[in-house]
Amino acid sequence: MPRLHTVAALAGAALLTRRALRRRIEHSPLWPLPALPVPTSGRPRARALTLTLARREEIADGVVQLSLTGRELPAWEPGAHLELTLPSGLVRQYSLCGDPADTSAYTLATRLVPADSGGRGGSREVHEELREGMRLRVRGPRNRFALKSSHAYVFVAGGIGITPILPMLRAAEASGADWRVLYCGRGKASMPFLDEVEKIAGPGRLTVVAEDEAGLPDLGALFADVPQAAAVYCCGPEPLMDAVAEVLPAGCTLHLERFTAAAPAEGEEVFEVELRRSGRTVTVAADESVLAAVRKELPDTAYSCEQGFCGTCQQRVLAGEIDHRDELLTDGERDGSMLICVSRARGGRLVLDL
Repeated sequence: MPRLHTVAALAGAALLTRRALRRRIEHSPLWPLPALPVPTSGRPRARALTLTLARREEIADGVVQLSLTGRELPAWEPGAHLELTLPSGLVRQYSLCGDPADTSAYTLATRLVPADSGGRGGSREVHEELREGMRLRVRGPRNRFALKSSHAYVFVAGGIGITPILPMLRAAEASGADWRVLYCGRGKASMPFLDEVEKIAGPGRLTVVAEDEAGLPDLGALFADVPQAAAVYCCGPEPLMDAVAEVLPAGCTLHLERFTAAAPAEGEEVFEVELRRSGRTVTVAADESVLAAVRKELPDTAYSCEQGFCGTCQQRVLAGEIDHRDELLTDGERDGSMLICVSRARGGRLVLDL
């Protein structure tokens, strides 16, 4: 019994001590304590999922299709892409090309891009390192290439650019809209999903152009009798998208999905970036990205794709006008933040929360 009294006395003393300490704090001129800052840089990211690579197969020359399975996967719509973290830590974006109604699997496809053709290692890792049974982390889906409701559609796909277009074809067919598709590539053996596109389109809606057989596509003929105010969706190499934009009929709306970030414009301006929390200011040269300039002062600044697709380098902008050049952020996310690997300043100065 005495021992129990001792424990109770100690507990009571501790409680009195805490109360006295709190009274002292509350009467301090520093009370109330300032709130800790909440990190605000970077976009709110979707919950990460760990999925199983259930199937991997080569579906065309140099093109690998991946089927990632899991339980109750987030829903998606045509045009959406998935952020895939590779075993090396590289982060890459791939269009979803399967069936949105299948909630047990995500289907992706990627073409091998050699280093001498602009490849930066992601596609090679997919082709050479990924094996069935591996567990892979993904985020998303996200969609900046959404299929909008229209009475008529024209789809143009170049090579691997068929991946976001394929689910759109199914959706357009189901909607009863007037639609047609041009699918072009270097050769039929390198054009993934060609049989499936032919099956969906049927006779009269599909034009297939293999450059090794027929040369470049006749875009003028494709748009010669297009319905007025049609929605045009194009994904493929930059020259193809530029050519579509040149022949686009008046009244039609053009929606593009790029393989890479848009090429820098000639005569880029030099500007300054203040790193507010670090108390430093850097100068961004005309031929330099904000990311490169920032990393000279803050080498631990996170990044991955350097193409404006993955969002790893997104930072909060405290002041200044942003010249957005990414292919990822929604209009809402662009309000007060930027991807510093590709976007720049308008007006000579930005202030980042770094």
